[in-house]
Amino acid sequence: MLEQGAEPHAPKPPPGGGQAGVARLMRRKPVERLVAEGGRGEGGELRRSLGLWQLTMISIGATLGTGIFVVLGEAVPDAGPAVIVSFVVAGLTALFSALSYAELAGTIPVAGSSYSYAYATLGELVAWVCGWCLLLEYGVSVAAVAVGWGQYIDELLHGTLGVALPQALSAPPGDGGLFNVPALVVVLLAMAFLFGGAKESARANTVMVTVKVIALLLFCAVAATGIRAGNYHPFMPLGMAGVSAAGATLFFSYIGFDAASTAGEEAKNPQRDLPRAILLSLVLVTALYCLVAAVAVGATPWRRFEGSEAALSGTLHSVTGQDFWPTLLAFGAVVAIASVVLTVLYGQTRILFAMSRDGLVPAVFSKVHPRSGSPRANTVIVSAFCGTLAAAVPLGRLADATSIGTLFAFALVNVAVIVLRRTRPEMRRAFRVPLSPLFPLVGLGLCLWMMFSLDTVTWAVFGVWMAVGAVVYFGYGMRRSRLTNAPNPALTEE
Repeated sequence: MLEQGAEPHAPKPPPGGGQAGVARLMRRKPVERLVAEGGRGEGGELRRSLGLWQLTMISIGATLGTGIFVVLGEAVPDAGPAVIVSFVVAGLTALFSALSYAELAGTIPVAGSSYSYAYATLGELVAWVCGWCLLLEYGVSVAAVAVGWGQYIDELLHGTLGVALPQALSAPPGDGGLFNVPALVVVLLAMAFLFGGAKESARANTVMVTVKVIALLLFCAVAATGIRAGNYHPFMPLGMAGVSAAGATLFFSYIGFDAASTAGEEAKNPQRDLPRAILLSLVLVTALYCLVAAVAVGATPWRRFEGSEAALSGTLHSVTGQDFWPTLLAFGAVVAIASVVLTVLYGQTRILFAMSRDGLVPAVFSKVHPRSGSPRANTVIVSAFCGTLAAAVPLGRLADATSIGTLFAFALVNVAVIVLRRTRPEMRRAFRVPLSPLFPLVGLGLCLWMMFSLDTVTWAVFGVWMAVGAVVYFGYGMRRSRLTNAPNPALTEE
């Protein structure tokens, strides 16, 4: 149920005693302080310019595109035609977590997303772990999505000019190339849009979202003429294990729904609009994903998807025997993936903005440009990192590593809802998760189930990533934390 925005409450003073040991690591940042600091950065403030429409488009822009245009070719060989069910499973997993996100986004409308929610409920160490997972979720997913952009650039160039990019310059090492130039280019283009500020970036994203929705609807209309009932049999050739494995991979395509929560400090009415934008975008994206997947596997035998990163274009070509429709779809995919890169890159910069303001990462990430009202230095650093990663690392491993980081962060959000309900029951919430704590617990269980569906190599990558994060936190973040070094103990909670 929707209510009016939360009202401030005075923070409760801690019962006593020091910041040493476990108490220091578990110290929480009061919700009131999180909200009061909203928008403040080094040398300036972020500008509140985004309404419900822009926030919804940010979530759709970050979500819609990757799973259909890029990862579908990897998921279908795992599940066969039952990839439709895999999309539903991944969507339901995202939905339960989205409900938790919606409650916390309306209650704690700040830029840090689940990092800030964890800081207010579970303590600094857990918040750092969550933030470190978000770096994997957002930053690495930018690179993963950008890798697939080059595939559709090739399709577009071939269909319009009859040329193709050299393999050495259009694929990373390990995929037959030396350096993925298109992947780097799309990240740099997104960086240029972000320089203009949140409002200008949101306008560009809205145009791109419109283009990619039209492109996907055109795909469904054209490819539906090639549907053969026999392509759906056997529907589940690899059983539920295949459906589960594909669902874990496809969860990567749902990670963008929480992008709106990173815009909490640039939204005009965050308590009202953030929950609505998160849930509305997830419902729309899931419906379109399932529709496109159903048409794709009906028009093309599922075994032909093996090794294809431009699966939808291949489907149109086999159905029509023409280059026009695949070329048109390739244009839509180029725009779609550029939109994902733009909005996810935006989310990453805002999460680092929040972490920097808390002292856990260097202050340069929270420096605000006075003219654009955006963290430009932050944007340059993140873009350079993501662009380099995109140009040098194959897509598949990036996508799986991103999925496990996302699932871990989502699991913490479900826990945070339960904790905040118990520790601050008096807070007015703009949205409440139905049947709490049941739904958050279901969301937590689904996230853990999908995490354990990923392979051991992905877990090894995740383990290394978390180990590096521990070194960074204990070597830098813990010592520089503004919360644990606060001169006034009333500004913190234990």
